[in-house]
Formats: sequence, structure tokens, C-alpha cells
Amino acid sequence: MSRAPTSAKSNQRPRDSLELASLASTTPTSSNASRSSSPSGISSSRKLSLSAEDPLSTSNPAGATPQRPLTHSRSFSVSSAFDFASNLFPLSTTAAGYASLGSAQNGTLDIDGGGSLEKHKSITYLNGLSLIIGMIIGSGIFSSPAQITTNAGSPGASLIVWLVAGLLAWTGAASFAELGGAIPLNGGAQVYLAKIFGDLFGFLFTWCSVFVLKPGSAAIISIIFGEYIVRAFNPSSTSADPLPDTSSSIIWINKGISLLGLTLVTALNCISTKLTTRTSDFFMFFKFLALLSIAFIGIMVAITNRTLTSYAPNQDWKTESWFAGTSRNPSNWAVALYAGLWAFDGWDNTNFVLGEFRNPTRDLPRVIHTAMPLVILSYLLATLSYTLVLPSKTIASSNTIAVTFGARVIGPAGALILALMVAASCFGALNVTTFTSGRLVYAAAKEGFFPSIFGTLGMPSSSSSSHLHNNQNTPSRLSRLLGDAHGIGFTPIPAMTFNALLTAAYVLVGEFGTLVTFYGVAGYSFYFLTVLGLLVLRAREPRLERPYRTWLSTPIIFCCVSLFLLSRAVFAKPVQALVVVAFVAAGVPVYWWRVRGKDGGGGSRTGREEVEWRFWRRWGRGG
Repeated sequence: MSRAPTSAKSNQRPRDSLELASLASTTPTSSNASRSSSPSGISSSRKLSLSAEDPLSTSNPAGATPQRPLTHSRSFSVSSAFDFASNLFPLSTTAAGYASLGSAQNGTLDIDGGGSLEKHKSITYLNGLSLIIGMIIGSGIFSSPAQITTNAGSPGASLIVWLVAGLLAWTGAASFAELGGAIPLNGGAQVYLAKIFGDLFGFLFTWCSVFVLKPGSAAIISIIFGEYIVRAFNPSSTSADPLPDTSSSIIWINKGISLLGLTLVTALNCISTKLTTRTSDFFMFFKFLALLSIAFIGIMVAITNRTLTSYAPNQDWKTESWFAGTSRNPSNWAVALYAGLWAFDGWDNTNFVLGEFRNPTRDLPRVIHTAMPLVILSYLLATLSYTLVLPSKTIASSNTIAVTFGARVIGPAGALILALMVAASCFGALNVTTFTSGRLVYAAAKEGFFPSIFGTLGMPSSSSSSHLHNNQNTPSRLSRLLGDAHGIGFTPIPAMTFNALLTAAYVLVGEFGTLVTFYGVAGYSFYFLTVLGLLVLRAREPRLERPYRTWLSTPIIFCCVSLFLLSRAVFAKPVQALVVVAFVAAGVPVYWWRVRGKDGGGGSRTGREEVEWRFWRRWGRGG
């Protein structure tokens, strides 16, 4: 969507949001030149600052050069023009009159802090698809049916809850697709909140996500992975009605396997983006195969009325109404809906790595509008299959519904196979959440929220000879097979190591009751604010280019549902909700110490001028 030039600047072509995001005027002679509002050492380009002086104006040396194309095109690859190095390269002094901020200088790449993932795009449409599907399809579809069936009260109502939860998650994903198209950077909601409401909101999201939400979610997935591995090789756990083993030794074996899986996934993510995305692609197809297998088996059992065991298939779906016993209590429906949304969580994963997409503005909407209907359909088929084979009472009482399904239909071998399938599904989800969590920490460090060490690529070193892409000790064949274009290790290793350590701490503590409530309150509070920001941005910047634009009703519906879920969580567990509020509030002084305090303390800037953040100011508008 192009913008019409204003009368004051009629000699200039319309600008799109990607182009504006890639430009910053640093003309030394201009009194209005944009300067970083970040402290020294904190990347100012993440703020996408634009000065009052038009960088494309003919009065600007960078804009006056004849080499600059005057057509509304992106032949200069603006979508990749984001550099997070501490020092901006002045546009006014480039040899050709224009240099994208993300372009590598002198044909080299400095991994130790100066490099940027956004400059070296490697994520494709298929990779993005696997990131969303790989995270959404984790353990939810294999455990959430119990909560949904218990609270909905009937098979028909359960299917409706699954459908509504999927559609609501789709509205959130579609809203994030519009934001991602306008702001194609790594960081997800952190970047959107910071750009729309200010750095404080972006920091508080990062504060909660990095220290609780992301590692806590990964810890839950790790624990479930360990439990299903143990269950697969524990004969007493592969019966038709397995009972959980709560002995101390089994619990610590579970945690040991969980930590082993976490270590393996982190190592895979540290090697290269290519290896991580290929692993994600594999598990995406594997998960679809697992769910389709469950659906096929259930339908065949319903048609033939036979199993490979002595178990007689459920006949209730033939003899009773599918809506018999449906709950009339709104609170029960709210709990069921919340369980469904938990199973669909992960739809925002691609936004955390959007800056690494080869074609973000085209692929992000395609990824979301392909992944969401596929996941919804797979969930509905799997739930239908459970209903055709197992009575509602069994579904409602089992937290390992897939293992029970396999044991009833095939026997111990079926339980073993399904347990391994669930474990593999959790491993794939852990791989995705580790990938995106590391990028969140990396983006936060580039924004200046965290120490700069977490914004570096490869192993931190002061010696340029240790750059991983120049490492002569790495066999070239192995590097080509597993590495990216710059070899092995072109990943935010410090950020992912930090995330892994936090996750390991949650695994060892293993108390997740409060964490679930924390996710419900904090997670959906930031979801609500981010999608609300989409509406604010539409009102504030109606002419901002949006490569993808969702229906207006989409963010409104999502905001209403988010408020409903928040109110339910607050009224149901007010004490835990207060804990969440206290934790978020604790991030405010940390923000002032870490970010604002370094700007001069109390608002004074020694040796620097006060600057304005003008990324959202439409060019040609007065002021």
C-alpha cells in the first residue's frame, strides 16, 4: 500500500514502512540529526530512529545522488536492511549515496557482537510453517482433552470448544501477521510493544517472557518429554489404565531425561539455524503423521467395531446424544476454552524470528493462514478419534489419553508407540521454543534491555581469529552439511545458553501450578496489549504501509476474548494474580536502572541532545 506524496514533498516518491525502517539520518552538519537515545553500547538502530530531516530529500546528500532509484521498488533489498551494530553507518557519507543499514561492510562479517541475524536471511516458508506447527502441536492435544471434556460435559461440546479455541487463536495470529508485516524484525511482541507504547512496555514483556514465560513453558515441555520416555520403557505405565509413578527415584529420572533432552536441543540450536529449521521441518511432518494415524485408527475402529485387544470399542457415540450432559455453567466453559487455547499456544512463534525470513512480508501471512487451519483440522480429527474409541469418562479421567488410546486399540505395543510419539512431539516443540526463546533474548540484548554479551553471535571472544565462520578447524564438508552460509556457530549462543540455564532451573524446581496462572495473566495481558496496539497503530498511522491487513473485527474479537480470560483468571485465583502484578511491577525499577538510568539519570543527557523517536511519524506531516 503506497502513500501519496504530500504537496510539500511532491517531488518525492511514496515511502513504504520497510524503507523508512531501514533509514536513519546521521548527517553531521544537521542540527536536527537523529541521535541515539540509548546509552553508549546499546544499539540505537533497533529503535528505528528517524530524524526530522528527510533522509530521501534532495537537500540530503544521501538522497540527492542520482544513483538512487526513483521507482517504488525494493530492488535494494530493504527488507534485509537492519543492522544492530552499535555504530550506525552514515548514509550521507556512503560512496553511492545510499547504504542499507543491514549491509555487510568490506565483504566481511564480524560475529563478535557486530553481526546481525537479520542481515543473513535463511528462513523459508516451509521453515516458518514448521515453527508454528512444531510449537502448537506439543503435548496439548495429548493431554488437554481431559480438561476440555470434563468441563464441557459432552463430546459434541468438546468439539465445539476445540473449534472455537482454534479460531480465537487464529484471530491473534492474523493480528500478529499484520504487525509483523509492518515491523519485520526479530523479537515479536517485544518490538511491537516498544514501537507502539514505548520501551517500558517492550521491556516488561521481555522481563516476563525471558525470566518466566519462555523458560517455564520449555520446562513443562521438557518434563512431559521425560515422563513419556520413562513411561514408554516402564511396563507398568503401558497398560490400558496407567497410574502415575510418584516415587522419588522415578521423579528424578524424569528430570534427568528432561535435562538431557534440553541439553541436546540447545546444542542443536547452537550449531546452526539450518540444522534447527531442518529438525523442525522433520518433526512437523512427524506430528502430522502421528495425528493422522490416530484419526485413521479411530475411524477404522468405529467402522469395523474391532480392536487388536479384548477391549470393546466405545458405543456411546451411536446410542447417546453427542450433547448429552453438556455443561450450562459459564465458568466451566471458560476453563475448557482456556485449556483449548493453551493447546493452541505458539501461534506467535514466527514473529520472534521474522527478521530472518527471506521474504517476511509475503511468507508470514501465508504461514499463519496455512498452519492454523491445518492444526485446527488435525486437532478435531484426533479428538473425534478419541471419542469414537473411548468413553467420555475415560477421556475425562486420563491425562495420557494417547497412551490409553494405544493400549486399548493395539495393546502394550500401541501404548509404547504412542508414548514415543508424544515424547517426539514434545522434543520437536522444545526445539522450536528454544530457537525462538534464544532470539527473544538476543533481540532484547540488541535493544539494550540485557547485557550486550547476549546480543553476540557465536562464542564471545575478543580475538577476531576465533570467528566461527573463519574457523579452519571445522571440516568444510561438515560445515556445508550442518552449518549456515557462514559456517557452524552463526547463532546467538550466549542467549540460548542463558535460556537453557533458566529452563533447567525450572525443571529442577518443578512447581508449575503457579506458572500456569502466571501464563494466563501475564501472557494474555501482553497478548491483549499487543493486539490492541494494532488498533492504536491503525488510528495513529493510517497511511503506514501494511503488506498484509487483517479484518478490523479480528483484533477486536481477540481483545475481547483476552479480557474475558484475564478476568476469569483474576477472579479464580486473586492471590496468584497479585503475584503476577508484583513481578511485572518489579520490572519497572529494573528498566530504569538498565535502560533509562544510563541515559543520564533523571532525564539529563550529558554531552548529547534530546532526541525524538520518529519512526511512526508519517513523512510530510507537519511537526
